[in-house]
Amino acid sequence: MAALTCSHLSKTYQVPVRDPGLWNAAKSLIHRRHRDVEAVKDVSFSVEAGEVVGFLGPNGAGKTTTLKMLSGLLQPTDGEAQVLGFQPFRRQRDFLRQITLVMGNRNQLVWDIPVADSFERNRAIYRLERPAFTDTVDMLTELLDLSSLLDKPVRNLSLGERMKCEVAAALLHRPQILFLDEPTLGLDVTMQRRIRSFIADYNAQSGATVLLTSHYMADVEALCERVVVIHHGQLLFDGQLAELVRRFSPHKTIVVDLETEGADLSDYGDVVSAEGSRITLTVPKKQAALTTSRLLGDLPVIDLTVEETSIEDVIEQVFAQELDGNDLADTW
Repeated sequence: MAALTCSHLSKTYQVPVRDPGLWNAAKSLIHRRHRDVEAVKDVSFSVEAGEVVGFLGPNGAGKTTTLKMLSGLLQPTDGEAQVLGFQPFRRQRDFLRQITLVMGNRNQLVWDIPVADSFERNRAIYRLERPAFTDTVDMLTELLDLSSLLDKPVRNLSLGERMKCEVAAALLHRPQILFLDEPTLGLDVTMQRRIRSFIADYNAQSGATVLLTSHYMADVEALCERVVVIHHGQLLFDGQLAELVRRFSPHKTIVVDLETEGADLSDYGDVVSAEGSRITLTVPKKQAALTTSRLLGDLPVIDLTVEETSIEDVIEQVFAQELDGNDLADTW
């Protein structure tokens, strides 16, 4: 059963336009001009209950706008969305009790009071029963290691500590849909890993559905088997992450260290770099095993490694495609 569905979802903003100068500013008070900006254009996809799906795109691709429409903060210009059987923009109480939206660059905790008091405020907002609330706080405290933070005012927390508390506050009502918009933004590597581990554990324990946006590809690799990619507000790809890598990364990289310098390995593949006795090649994936065997048999090899293209490089190649609507179908 689909937990959420987008059908031809679109969002267009009207942006004021005026020429520079004082006179033009005065004219714009009477004769306003606008232009349409299509933030999201005809996007359709669905997410099954319990799935963790990566929602990817460069800055300005329409990711956050889509999440805001799915969480009910924005009303679509066209198309429709269904989340747990509700129309999000109606913001019905039963709908809001089952979702949460975590944005890495937004605060929901009260700055000047202890974290525990902010949790208590959320308990009152969601009208949570005290025993269930206490059990949830205890679970989140253990999973996120919050015991030393609950009595501290939010202003005294580091960015990583605050982000952990923000995530916990968003989950006090045990939502079934998690919209996570850059939840590890600005965190160090250790804290990123802890947040990723927590999201995976929460998904496994609760069966919650997660739609995750992140510019940190380690988040996506660790949590998501499936990704949805949008660019310029349009859907580019919807499928397994491994399939995305396969389509946009038909090569493997071979790094070989030789006993001698200056060898010409252009007959073995495309030479990417040559630094002394270390040479880096790219070869088609199907030829990687044969090329490796040839190199080991033909040359005085000290060391040799075969590497897959990193997911960062794959995504960069996807975003580098400047495609119009006609090209999309041909590419995918």
